[in-house]
Amino acid sequence: VQLQASGGGLVQAGGSLRLSCAASGLPGSIFSMIVTGWYRQAPGKQRELVASIKKDGTIDYAESVKGRFTISRDTGKNMVYLQMVSLKPEDTAVYYCHLRKNALTTYWGQGTQVTVSS
Repeated sequence: VQLQASGGGLVQAGGSLRLSCAASGLPGSIFSMIVTGWYRQAPGKQRELVASIKKDGTIDYAESVKGRFTISRDTGKNMVYLQMVSLKPEDTAVYYCHLRKNALTTYWGQGTQVTVSS
């Protein structure tokens, strides 16, 4: 299984980015995953959940990104997206795509760097 994240970069505060995650080699489509999501990890901080979509379509966001970030998925293409607007310097982090197949099996992407300058 490979998760290829892309779309990160350097942007000024207030700007936008769209992250993409292409999943390949999955035993089924991403629709079969119980959770699909994005995490991020800033320097010196723990990895945190940014946004997730459960299999039933329930979407959750970290409080810090509500109203600014939107997660979506294209099950036909096995893609997961994270649209980010009104970016803040505190959004600077490496963003990771994450899929959970079941209680024991998870998949992680390699991460894409997002840097927001003030």
